[in-house]
Amino acid sequence: MKVIADLCIVPMGVGPSVSAYIEAVREVLETTGLTHDMHANGTNIEGEMADVSAAVEACCARLHEMGVERIFCTMHFSTRIDKPQCMADKLARLA
Repeated sequence: MKVIADLCIVPMGVGPSVSAYIEAVREVLETTGLTHDMHANGTNIEGEMADVSAAVEACCARLHEMGVERIFCTMHFSTRIDKPQCMADKLARLA
C-alpha cells in the first residue's frame, strides 16, 4: 500500500542541539531511494508502507549506533485508493 508519511524523530537525552542526529537521519533516508522532503519539524516520505517502515527502523538503528539511548517518533500516514497521488500532487493543488 502506498503511503505519504510525516515522520518526526526526536533523539532524547542528547542536549538541545540535535542537528548531527537529524543529518544522520537524512543520510539514511538518502540511501532508501524513497522520495522524501525534510521540513522544519520532520520529514515527509512517500512509498510503499513496508518500505517507509523499514526506513524509519533504519533511521532509529542509526541513531542508536550513535549512542542515543532513547528515541521518540511520531508518524502520520495518508493513503488513497481512488487515484494515484504523490506529495508533489498535493502541493500543486494549492497553487
